[in-house]
Amino acid sequence: MRAPSIESIPIHLTGPGSQPEETDGARPETLDLPREIAAYRPPELPGPERVAHLQGARAAAEWLRQALAGYRAGDPSRVADITALDPESRALVNQILAEGEVSLVYRGGLEARMQESILAGLWRVIWLAPDGTPARGLIEVCDVPRLARHRLEGEAGRPPEALDGIEAEAGLMNAMPILSELRHQLGAWKPGDSAYVVNLTQLPLSEQDAAFLERVLGRGPVETLARGYGECHIVSTGFDRLWWVRYHNNLEKLILNTLEVVDIPAVACAAPEDLADSRQRLEGLLEPYWQDLER
Repeated sequence: MRAPSIESIPIHLTGPGSQPEETDGARPETLDLPREIAAYRPPELPGPERVAHLQGARAAAEWLRQALAGYRAGDPSRVADITALDPESRALVNQILAEGEVSLVYRGGLEARMQESILAGLWRVIWLAPDGTPARGLIEVCDVPRLARHRLEGEAGRPPEALDGIEAEAGLMNAMPILSELRHQLGAWKPGDSAYVVNLTQLPLSEQDAAFLERVLGRGPVETLARGYGECHIVSTGFDRLWWVRYHNNLEKLILNTLEVVDIPAVACAAPEDLADSRQRLEGLLEPYWQDLER
């Protein structure tokens, strides 16, 4: 498996928006099965004798082992800066991590690109300079990168009160009741609460409703793409703790469209069992290398 350079993580995202409606209204709604099911395949790595001299990679590998071994879902992120790592060591770290199914972009006053590795819970994070060139490279051990949960200083979203006094427009069916419901839930939600989900797929919405909700809720800095059984797009709104979550099948048809009130939607996060699998898999990947590493 060929891993991309950590300094040029390819993240392909599409913006939020509904897919075209089916022209045949009588067609039953069915869930199309995925064309293939993603399974863990260990990356192809060079022989131990070829990389034994890479002390930078050795240090990074030891940090990865210890950071992942001690991390549990919900803990603060553990971060290593590998910007100054020599090119050969960085290439090996990239090969070990490879590319997983979840990618994330933060676009605020600064821009960062994040790619989950083939091992859930291990992320590569690239901070970009104003001209778009890579400025800093990190590895983050976490259930989801901290930028997804915490906006940068000075970039907080609008408060729930901003939904007060919104005036209705012609052609609306359910947009105003939805906004009222969101206003209440945003004001009541507190850390540790379960997600409050508004399933728009099950509600009659006019085109005016959809456009009105998009305009009033606005866009935040975080956009996430999770691949696997189809695709899941997670997009922050202009309000803290309010997210669009949209699922598309392998035919790119929108099959589930929701708004979630939560710090971060669960689908973006590595589950405890995923982290446990990653710990075992990382041990297996590193076992042939640097026999003096603490096991």
